[in-house]
Amino acid sequence: MAEINWTAEAERWLRDIYDFIAQDKPAAAANVVSGIYAKAQLLHDFPEIGYMYRKETDGDIRILLYGHYRIAYLIKSLEKIDIFWACFTERSTSTDSYCETSSNSALQAPAKL
Repeated sequence: MAEINWTAEAERWLRDIYDFIAQDKPAAAANVVSGIYAKAQLLHDFPEIGYMYRKETDGDIRILLYGHYRIAYLIKSLEKIDIFWACFTERSTSTDSYCETSSNSALQAPAKL
């Protein structure tokens, strides 16, 4: 069973997602963040469930989908996983694109973790 570590960056993304949705629908915001977290829990037993994004010296970066959200994570080993962002994306967005925050700025998966 893999240990999952949510980085500070990933926690900020979840807070931003919650804050953005909660402006109009607080209950929906809680459901979305809970759903993202629950989806990520699959990584405990199935660390390679997400699709391969790219290889890094520290391990494989993979993307797990939850609705319109991407959960990006690094498999350091089959026992250690770092989640480094979760973000909203349009379904038509290609796998190499950026995810946008509620303030319309962009973040790309880090080149070096």
